[in-house]
Amino acid sequence: MKNKLPFIALAVVFFLGVSAIAQNDSGYHLVDTIKVGGDGGWDALTVDSNAHRLYVSHGTHVAVIDTVTDKVVGDIPNTNGVHGIAIAPKFGKGFTSNGRDNTVTVFDLTTLKAVGTIKAGKNPDIIIYDPASKRVFCFNAGSNDATVIDPEKGTVVGTVNFDGNPEFAVSDNKGTIFVNIESKSEIESFDAKTLAVKSHFPLAPCEEPTGIAIDVKNGLIFSACANKRMIVTDAKTGKVVGDIPTGQGTDGAAFDPETRFAFSSNGEGTLTVIGGDAKDKFNVVENVKTHVRARTMAIDPKTHKVYLPAAEFGTAPAPTKEQPRPRAPIVPDSFMVLVYGR
Repeated sequence: MKNKLPFIALAVVFFLGVSAIAQNDSGYHLVDTIKVGGDGGWDALTVDSNAHRLYVSHGTHVAVIDTVTDKVVGDIPNTNGVHGIAIAPKFGKGFTSNGRDNTVTVFDLTTLKAVGTIKAGKNPDIIIYDPASKRVFCFNAGSNDATVIDPEKGTVVGTVNFDGNPEFAVSDNKGTIFVNIESKSEIESFDAKTLAVKSHFPLAPCEEPTGIAIDVKNGLIFSACANKRMIVTDAKTGKVVGDIPTGQGTDGAAFDPETRFAFSSNGEGTLTVIGGDAKDKFNVVENVKTHVRARTMAIDPKTHKVYLPAAEFGTAPAPTKEQPRPRAPIVPDSFMVLVYGR
């Protein structure tokens, strides 16, 4: 028995080590790379789980991808400076926010053909559909407001004004919209029907919140912040209940209600996966390696796949007086969507 103790101790150490690794592994890894090609940058993307489609903003148009085959199956052109896409299945319509034209394009979900154009505020950015109010909300970064749209009629029915510039927004599917106010480092919520402001939640120590996600069941809001952290807020009280380190250059956020993972997509080339066993206890499960500048994301809650747009970049030109911090050019035809699964 005495001679067996070292072996038993070694076995215990090995078992504990394997358990620790398992607890620090989300299971996410690259499962596919969808070649899209074309020129131009990108911003937000939207998954339509029921229709098995992924809508990806791409400069002046939207690429439409079949999430079963991971193939590009369509294109929505003439969306100049497109930032986001909202899907309203009940009305068979989709909506794009066109930042350079200050408009919203309305398109048919079946044919992908444009069926209308709506005037928005200045520099329309993120756009969402709220199933509770059956309205589309287009958040305008340049005029610090949101254009409220009736999707059935394709008309503007109101405006919501903010104290700062709105970024990403989410609905609780019960009539309340939550939006990150980037310049104020706070969450502002408003009633989706009356458009009345309901609350202002400070996000300190968060700086410049962008991506936002919601755990509807447990009333938690996840805000991705520029200072490499994700702040978790109680949706009722505004109390900060979590502060988790993420990565540099974050922009997107998502939450999977089945796995209970929250995500932060970081431009440094990582995807932070966050887990938690209790309402006020969260931890980094893993930082999955992705691609430099893959900063926005979307998740399919049915397949649990995560989608991140990316591209290859060349060498930045030398700084000049007019452009002290010039950007590196995108390598032509290198635009792609990375698919991460478990």
